[in-house]
Amino acid sequence: MPIHPSATSFFKRCLDLVGGGIGILITLILLIPIAIAIQLDNPGPVFYSQTRCGYRGKPFRIWKFRSMVANADELKHLVENQAQGFIFKNDNDPRITRVGKFLRRTSLDEFPQFWNVLKGDMSLVGTRPPTVAEVSQYEAHHWQRLNVKPGLTGKWQAQGRSSIKDFETIVRMDLDYQMQWSLKQDARLILKTIEAVVFSRGAC
Repeated sequence: MPIHPSATSFFKRCLDLVGGGIGILITLILLIPIAIAIQLDNPGPVFYSQTRCGYRGKPFRIWKFRSMVANADELKHLVENQAQGFIFKNDNDPRITRVGKFLRRTSLDEFPQFWNVLKGDMSLVGTRPPTVAEVSQYEAHHWQRLNVKPGLTGKWQAQGRSSIKDFETIVRMDLDYQMQWSLKQDARLILKTIEAVVFSRGAC
């Protein structure tokens, strides 16, 4: 598979470093109040980490502020999957804590991923980073979405966030992003994502 130009773009990496640096500073400012809120609501780890698949399937560890109960992974089999295809979503997931609902609605739970952006595992804009279990079920055409770095946001997040529950729709949007990629499009998607977060459009 040919190397996608975004994967080697010097200017995209510069944008990631600048945006990632600003994001980490904001994360550090918010860390203490968010940590206190998480502990008061549901004692346990402040951060949640999970192995995800990045560029061309390379595994990496993603970081988020914990928005679910501490043993959420063990309870996953008890929750109905409302999505179609190789993703898992439930609008009323009982594992999400009260503070977690706020963190997800405002996307604050995603802020630790700015560290992944700085490290180079992720980009500010790209595709949703899938789990290892999801990738293990991929068909040939699904692998094309991993031909760019995973992103903090992307076309489907900016345009629908969690309201899109069909995996094939996400794949089509990811491939459209790859075909239309440019730094200008990245900037446009970042602005759309900020707008979607501010007005809570498509949020859980």
